[in-house]
Amino acid sequence: MQFEEEMMEPSLNDIDDMIVHEKMQAALEYHNEAWADGMADGIEPEIIADTAIVQALRETIRRHGEKGAEALLDSLRERMLGGEFSPNRTLQ
Repeated sequence: MQFEEEMMEPSLNDIDDMIVHEKMQAALEYHNEAWADGMADGIEPEIIADTAIVQALRETIRRHGEKGAEALLDSLRERMLGGEFSPNRTLQ
């Protein structure tokens, strides 16, 4: 019986994954609010997007160096080419 109870409890990795997911959801909400505020103030979406990307790269370089930023850009490029960011993407 104890074995079954242990199997039902989430592992530390599961908990870490859930925490990261919740943080990503919160961050997405913050970005959406900032995007909406910018649009309401008449800032074009291209300008909002450009400044968001520039700020993200600056912070990544500050924390992880240029190689870390390059790895991030490579990962994003592959994900983009894989259709992950497409508005028409359907999840199966």
